[in-house]
Amino acid sequence: MEIIGSIIKGAINLKGALTSEPNHLDAQQKVLEQLLKTASETDFGKKYGFESILKSKDVQKEFASKVPYFDYHQLLEQWWHRVIDGEENVTWPGSPDYFALSSGTTGKKSKRIPVTNEMIESIRSAGIKQVEALSNFDLPASFFEKEIMMLGSSTDLQEKDGHLEGEISGISASNIPFWFEGFYKPGKEIAQIDDWDRRVQRIAEKAKDWDIGALSGIPSWMELMLQKVIEYHNAETIHDIWPNLQVYTSGGVAFAPYEKSFNNLLEDPITVIDTYLASEGFIAYQERPETDAMKLITDNGVYFEFVPFQSEFINQDGSLKQDAPSITLAEVKTDQDYVLLISTVSGAWRYIIGDTIEFTDVARAEIRITGRTKFFLNVVGSQLSVNKMNAALREIEEKFDLEIPEFTLSATRINDEFHHHWYLGTETSVENFVLAEALDEVLKKTNKNYKVARNKALKGIKVTTVPSSTFSEWSGSQKKKGGQVKMERVMSEEKFAEWEAFVSENISN
Repeated sequence: MEIIGSIIKGAINLKGALTSEPNHLDAQQKVLEQLLKTASETDFGKKYGFESILKSKDVQKEFASKVPYFDYHQLLEQWWHRVIDGEENVTWPGSPDYFALSSGTTGKKSKRIPVTNEMIESIRSAGIKQVEALSNFDLPASFFEKEIMMLGSSTDLQEKDGHLEGEISGISASNIPFWFEGFYKPGKEIAQIDDWDRRVQRIAEKAKDWDIGALSGIPSWMELMLQKVIEYHNAETIHDIWPNLQVYTSGGVAFAPYEKSFNNLLEDPITVIDTYLASEGFIAYQERPETDAMKLITDNGVYFEFVPFQSEFINQDGSLKQDAPSITLAEVKTDQDYVLLISTVSGAWRYIIGDTIEFTDVARAEIRITGRTKFFLNVVGSQLSVNKMNAALREIEEKFDLEIPEFTLSATRINDEFHHHWYLGTETSVENFVLAEALDEVLKKTNKNYKVARNKALKGIKVTTVPSSTFSEWSGSQKKKGGQVKMERVMSEEKFAEWEAFVSENISN
């Protein structure tokens, strides 16, 4: 009998039944007030008058009017460089024990994002909420006895100037509760291996020793790990190695582009659950199986604001114009892309996290990630967001029976005329010009702005197909493999030139 699993499942179900849904609007009001009270005596809080904001009749409105928007570089130059230098009480009381390193998708130099003890607790609390939400999914009691493969970055954090540094997945894994250690794989020893290829090799070697029931990690790197395990054991699918695998917790990027190729690694369907854990905090998680949307965590140390994602509010570098209007959770609507702003217990204030989201259910505060502000392709008015690119490629996959888990593109000039040059990660005998014509037609059909641009300055599409592995090798050459590293979907002309040189050299070799 699966006694332990039944007990755990029963406890989760009971906890879920006893936990009431927070009033999201009240919760956000309380979070903001608590953030302002806690940070009122910091240098940041004094400069922007947090005490006077708290005395106003409308704290949320006053906060928005008194505190400007900050992207990472603005916050670093004006405030966080002092935190990194060891000063205390700058944007949050005291000094953080950790810094999350995040090179994101835009360069080789890592960002250093403060991670306070309060943020560690916030992330842990959000993780528990997600575990509790498993009671809403139809999982057998035996599932709750299985092990969880968490494929993040290395937990071998580096000490620097009295702080520990690493990617947020490594920081989180190094702070897992003691009671969870028995379920956590690949375990501390392997998780500390810094070299991604060597770490995955050790996972492959040990894979048959584990009874994995769930996976957690970014889809692109998870796929590569599963392929390595399957290849190492000369298996047909990952279920030959882990027959009890039933759940995959995806995070950080949309799963849809990877769904087809991911499913080809499985013998049986598994439950895919989306999460939204960023270097700046645990933002949202999928709470129920009826939707792939995720619920914002509104009562856990993160205050949210939203700016309509419209070209007139966005600078060329993806940052917000200071006169762009922001709204609260009480004012959002469905079917509208928003730039997400967060203020957190790590001392981020009206921080442009870089993602765009849409609400699928306002009452439940459920969202989907639709793209990145820097991945918005608006050269000559085409107004292509990542979700529109993804949707178009899903149609191309179906039309030609392809798998296209990876892509990137740029607006390039050919004979002084603008074209969109797409690189698609796929193996196919379909000729590039056929794919280009089909993709162009799909985009014109589904995007009015793109259709208008195609009748004016945007002269056409060019498609180049390359092996999907080219994208992971590019990411490895730019930064580190694995962890939180994500492929840039839209590149500047300068970066695209680097990409094309890399592709040319990589494929020729």
